[in-house]
Amino acid sequence: MQSRNMLSRRDFLRTSAGVTGVVLLAACAPGAAPAGAPAGGEVAAPSAERVEITFAGWGATEEDEGVRAAITQFESEQDAIKVTWLHRNENYLETLLTDIAAGTPPDTAFIGGDYYREFIGEGLLLDITDKLKADPLLGAPDYFIEPQEEQRCTKEGKWYGIGSCWVAPHLYYNADLFAQEGIEPPSNDPELAWTWDRFLEVAQAMTVDASGNHPNDAGFDPENIERFGIQWPTWWIPIHSAVLANGGDWIDPNTGLLILDQPAATEAVQNIADLINKYHVAPANSAMEALGMTNTQMLDTGKLAMAVDGSWALSWLYKIQPKLGTAVLPGMAQKTGTNMQAHLHSGFASSKHPEEAWEWVRFLSTPFYQTQFCKIGLWLPSQSELMTEAGLQSWITEGVHPEGYADIPTKFLPNYGHIIYQPPGWTAANTQYITPALDSVFNGDATAEAAMAAAVPDANKILQEAQG
Repeated sequence: MQSRNMLSRRDFLRTSAGVTGVVLLAACAPGAAPAGAPAGGEVAAPSAERVEITFAGWGATEEDEGVRAAITQFESEQDAIKVTWLHRNENYLETLLTDIAAGTPPDTAFIGGDYYREFIGEGLLLDITDKLKADPLLGAPDYFIEPQEEQRCTKEGKWYGIGSCWVAPHLYYNADLFAQEGIEPPSNDPELAWTWDRFLEVAQAMTVDASGNHPNDAGFDPENIERFGIQWPTWWIPIHSAVLANGGDWIDPNTGLLILDQPAATEAVQNIADLINKYHVAPANSAMEALGMTNTQMLDTGKLAMAVDGSWALSWLYKIQPKLGTAVLPGMAQKTGTNMQAHLHSGFASSKHPEEAWEWVRFLSTPFYQTQFCKIGLWLPSQSELMTEAGLQSWITEGVHPEGYADIPTKFLPNYGHIIYQPPGWTAANTQYITPALDSVFNGDATAEAAMAAAVPDANKILQEAQG
């Protein structure tokens, strides 16, 4: 949730003097729950003698059911701890901040990456470093996909949460259209990733207007396109993936400042804008609004050949009628690249039950919780055990995961995935300056170079103030 800017949150948090918190961080939506998950309100404990801890989070039906299933499993494995689920789908962050200010935060919670480091800086989150390192399972050096897990979870070597999973953008495509056109589709193997030139070539070949003309044909009508070759979303996660594929980044993790005005970043942003405004192979947001269709509907009806979307989208895209294919993203200066992120699970430092809070956080970091959501195409694993041959068999699901999909979590994500550093001030800087500047580029009103040159210095002032 990003409805408040970071500076406002800092002011709000400082009104709660003496309140520290143990927060459970999460950044991805859980999926469908196993059969037998309880329905209704809060999950009750079978024994009144259990220590009760609270767990706050958000999510639609599948997320809610998934958490309830996890609570049922956790409580069946021990008789000392009861978990009460505080499902807050509306105004989650605002409610959490109010509870913190009142001195009544939950024991554990979902925490978004956009405010994770700010909460650490305010002393709100439980330091779980010693417990994690001493744990025979989670503390093993090869338990998590590294170095990405430690990069997202730690500050100055201390752990304050554990990621729920990984999610990452990659390519989806209508395999029937590729077969129809006689074009070899892209691959899930990053070693076979398309170059940007090849990607553009195929996108042009797949784009046709109402008269059957392609963008390079005489008479092509960009105002009357029947099928687009590609849809690349213009919000920060897919755009960060493009920037990574060109050897750039959004934020310098060493300084905590934006570097979107550097050539590697502006070139990548311009490449995405050119798909829309120069080559006419991708729909503008206005074109999709005019069609009244999502990228899922466009892939399903043959109005779109390829789409960039998060790995989470597989949980509904697998249901389209044409055969669905997946692939790694094309490269630019780099072979390929993608953004990796997810919510975290944390405890609040003010919890009266820090030991029990840790036990719950630990359980959410074991294979049971993650596997149920990987099975339905919502998540990708963050645990190495689920990337082995046996581990893959536990969640790769026929009819959900396309042929060759195992290369995405085992080869693409660990080797070409990068987290984005989100310092205090992240939301305000992006909302006030970066997002409007990017919109001007994708609307064709400015070049990426000019837009970022104007926006980045002002955005960095917000970051410097928030971190100062």
